[in-house]
Amino acid sequence: MTDVPLILQVGPLKPSLADALRTEFRAEKLPDDPAERSAWLTAHAGRVAVAVTAYNVGVGPDLMAALPNLRAVLIFGVGYDSTDTAQARERGIGVANTPGVLTDAVADLAVGLLIDTLRGVSRADRFVRDGRWAAGETFPLTREVSGSTVGILGLGRIGTAIAERLAGFGCAIAYHSRGAVDGVPYLYAASPVALAEASDVLVVVVPGGPATEKIVDDDVLAALGPDGYLVNVARGSVVDQEALVRRLTSGQLAGAGLDVFADEPNVPAELLALDSVVLQPHVASATEQTRQVMADLILENLRSFLAGDGLITPVPGSVA
Repeated sequence: MTDVPLILQVGPLKPSLADALRTEFRAEKLPDDPAERSAWLTAHAGRVAVAVTAYNVGVGPDLMAALPNLRAVLIFGVGYDSTDTAQARERGIGVANTPGVLTDAVADLAVGLLIDTLRGVSRADRFVRDGRWAAGETFPLTREVSGSTVGILGLGRIGTAIAERLAGFGCAIAYHSRGAVDGVPYLYAASPVALAEASDVLVVVVPGGPATEKIVDDDVLAALGPDGYLVNVARGSVVDQEALVRRLTSGQLAGAGLDVFADEPNVPAELLALDSVVLQPHVASATEQTRQVMADLILENLRSFLAGDGLITPVPGSVA
């Protein structure tokens, strides 16, 4: 395939996807070492037509500016806030992600985190392993999931899937999105604060980016209150992490289930020390089935784009 434009892998990818990019498209990987990267860009930047990257790496403003003939960026994941979409729009560069295919996996983990956070599953496991049960200690009572009011911040595909799962637990569902969603039986709250006030548990599923940065601020956490719980499977940037830590450590919030953080993979020491917090290493979509479907969708986008048929799953506002 000598006539295929240069495909550039930026950052680590699922090994099977990286192998497919190399074997089918003769893709090259951008070096990680700064000096090697600079030398590679000097020699090859003008040849790059498509960059393939992960949601947490992206193609930032400097790298995008260094690729004068870039035509498309393909993102393994849903989030695209690490890619300079504004520059991409200005230059007519298409940007695609892998939406829809990870809905069930993320929704499942969100519900699992909620159950674990309220019922203390991980905490009870540590209690047994540490020998405290055998030593005669009594594990403290926990909060029942059934009958709770769950507020969902962001009623998109994933938020809806979470709501449908929790309805089966007899939970009352409220939500806030940019506007009321037609055809859903859930209570609409006019603001994140109003949603938090109405909720026992606030589940955050909004996309990342400037528009949602710290949308869950101290006012929202205050409205959730000392008996409230937070579950975040969105992005670390959407929660004021300093305020969250302060309220959890002072008892002004009952607990939290967190799959994402402000400075991944770094987690504040205060959170590590709290039994009331369940921590995950950003793995909401990390199932074998979902990651394979995501890889397949990246390859389908790439084949379609190179064939002149455009991107299959362009992000909102992107050229196809």
